[in-house]
Amino acid sequence: MKPEEKKLLRLLETLSAEQQDTVFAFVEFLAARNPAVDVAVPREPLAIPRPAEESVVKAIKRLRETYPMLNPDKLLHETSSLMMKHVMHGKPAVEVIDELEALFARYYESHKGS
Repeated sequence: MKPEEKKLLRLLETLSAEQQDTVFAFVEFLAARNPAVDVAVPREPLAIPRPAEESVVKAIKRLRETYPMLNPDKLLHETSSLMMKHVMHGKPAVEVIDELEALFARYYESHKGS
């Protein structure tokens, strides 16, 4: 294992579970932007049910998986803004997740129409 990989693992182990989820979500976001990866993308949203209890980070991950046809760059600003309302301003996770679901659905409808 490379020294950078060892350092990354050591740092990751120092983070809380929610912080680790945030790191994973960000890495997945970056990987999705990689043009070298050519994957067939579904045209319709995938049927991934919303769990009874879910963190905002896990909801973002679920919605990215539900709507793989959407460009994550176009959703980044609004998704980050909603995450910030939850983390910095204490907006309840359930409300933020409801707004995220509406955001992704809105972007999907726009994507479908174009």
